[in-house]
Amino acid sequence: MPQTAYLPHIAYDSVIFGFSEGDLKILIMEYHNTGLFALPGGFVQLQENLNDAVLRGLNERTGLTDIYLEQFYTFGDFSRFDPEVMRTLLEANGIRPDDGYQWMLDRFISVAYYALINYEDVTPRPDALSDSCEWYPVNELPELILDHRQIVERAIQTLRDNLDRKLVGGNLLPKKFTMNELQNVYEAILGTKLRRTTFQRKMLAAEVLTRHEKHFSGKAHMAPYLYSFK
Repeated sequence: MPQTAYLPHIAYDSVIFGFSEGDLKILIMEYHNTGLFALPGGFVQLQENLNDAVLRGLNERTGLTDIYLEQFYTFGDFSRFDPEVMRTLLEANGIRPDDGYQWMLDRFISVAYYALINYEDVTPRPDALSDSCEWYPVNELPELILDHRQIVERAIQTLRDNLDRKLVGGNLLPKKFTMNELQNVYEAILGTKLRRTTFQRKMLAAEVLTRHEKHFSGKAHMAPYLYSFK
């Protein structure tokens, strides 16, 4: 990874959200031989658009190409600069910073994105420096390097602020879903329980949903309708 191939001092970090078994989850990397955990991230090639760099990184970690992606904040406080963290990651993989990797110990400003994907579509893939890339519930995250916990918290707050305006809940579900499944996503993002009748009335009144056939999974009289976002 020679310095001449990448923009200096610019990085990106991605908070990749998925939803499964009632939990909002995030993809987290564990770096090889370090016990250190981090958000998936990377660098921008000299001849590459920033958004394209992030999409490339997300494709490498998830295998997906059609991803809902939003840039939400730029993290540049001096306090996030800790070259010893990157030195530890490199040396744990047998890489000497003096062998052309010294630039990775420099201070970086990170542009943060959140991505919303259907959990069932993903087979997480670690990168060359990592042992694993795994889903963690947002309430059970391991300790993260640098300011990555702050990045996660800012991403969750942004998600909550945009929940209705951008209909982001639908991007975490299959194309068709039940009203109960949609409510479960809203509750996971908001971190609180919602009244079923109030939620259903609100979503129907917003006129953002298309109702489809019923979802039969057993007793016919209990079958709920399927919906999709318009």
